[in-house]
Amino acid sequence: MRNSDEAKGAASPVQSVDRAINVLELLARNGEAGITEIADELGVHKSTASRLVAALENRNLVEQLGERGKYAIGFGIVRLAGAATGRMDLARLGTQTCQSLADSLGETVNIAVADGGIAINISQAVGTASVAAQNWTGRRTPLHATSSGKVLLAFMNSAERRKVLHRRLEEFTPRTLTAPGELAAELERVADDGYAACFEEFELGLHAVAVPIYGNGGEVIAAMSASGPSYRLSRQRIRQLVRPMTAAAAELSGQLGHFPA
Repeated sequence: MRNSDEAKGAASPVQSVDRAINVLELLARNGEAGITEIADELGVHKSTASRLVAALENRNLVEQLGERGKYAIGFGIVRLAGAATGRMDLARLGTQTCQSLADSLGETVNIAVADGGIAINISQAVGTASVAAQNWTGRRTPLHATSSGKVLLAFMNSAERRKVLHRRLEEFTPRTLTAPGELAAELERVADDGYAACFEEFELGLHAVAVPIYGNGGEVIAAMSASGPSYRLSRQRIRQLVRPMTAAAAELSGQLGHFPA
């Protein structure tokens, strides 16, 4: 029996979200559906179904097939699915790239992505020179105190970067950059040079260098880093690693659909 919103009161936000998801699942299953069919599926009045569909249409998640026609999944869903697929492809393809690069460089190689103001490592491979490397996979690390984080910050949109720079930055070692002005200047150099380096800024005795990985839209979606003990990864050695790392990142970016002009 159809429920009446007038009888039961306005739907809660959670109920509205649940109904909207049911609409998307119905269209995915049937290919297309009209307002009456959607209302019957949800057990709601046609006016309620119309409001739900209108909200989804405004976000390009559904589209109308011709004037006053039925509705189908919109291209907004393709965009969302592409983002999820890109993240999964990055983890899968990144593992292969990390291992190849780690074998070549002899150092531990990681891939990290930005998530809510921090970096999350999604892939790691240990090089032959690493005796007892930490497992960074799944670990959350600060953006301002790691080479991967600096790359992600340097190529982040300005509004998101300001949020990070304007909050209190934790000092992990005496070398950690915590002054917003100094960090901003460092990020400008990273953007210009195309790589970031950290010298004992997150852990004493640990040096690292990172380069950007690009998605098919040309945006930086991740950072690839190589890390090792300071006695082995000197400043000179880090500069030597930039070229092969950049080449490996470009190859991975190409596999993800990025082809620079």
